Amino acid sequence: MIYPKSVAALIEQFQKFPSVGPKSAQRMAFYLLRMPISEVQRLAQCIVDAKENTKTCEVCFNLSSSSPCEICASERRDKSTICVVAETKDLIAIEKTNEYTGLYHVLQGVISPMDGIGADDIRIKELLSRLTDENVKEVILALSPSVEGEATSLYLSKLIKPFGIKISRIAFGLPVGADLEYADEITIARAIEGRREL
Repeated sequence: MIYPKSVAALIEQFQKFPSVGPKSAQRMAFYLLRMPISEVQRLAQCIVDAKENTKTCEVCFNLSSSSPCEICASERRDKSTICVVAETKDLIAIEKTNEYTGLYHVLQGVISPMDGIGADDIRIKELLSRLTDENVKEVILALSPSVEGEATSLYLSKLIKPFGIKISRIAFGLPVGADLEYADEITIARAIEGRREL
């Protein structure tokens, strides 16, 4: 089907989003075309506002409306612990639990040679400079158990060890409500590894 140029351009822009293929992009474009102009303008303004008013925290590299971010600026946070995550979305997932009260460091990626991302392409140097503060007593590595996450965790642990700071890792295993028979071997092994006494 041949679309008008403006619609084809819109579909093309939607396809640039992660996990959005041609059919999803087409659905999104046609949904947008059915919206009242006032809602379309509001959506466009929200996109512009988000882009213009979102900063990267100069301390932890979290996305925020201010720098330092609300977490780094808070007097209530435990300054002796830094939780290292790959992306802001991981930080948000941890914050939603209301269990962790320390600080964060967002690497803005993981080491991935296949994607051309090396140690110098993510915020490792900045993390190491934060560890010179004598208040830091523990670094929690909260990276995904993917090959890239594992490689990044191993690399970081080797760099952090000389600081004499405790290094820990979040436990991985079975999600609540999951059936054991459907879990893969690596997930079960991680669950056994991360077991704790009752």
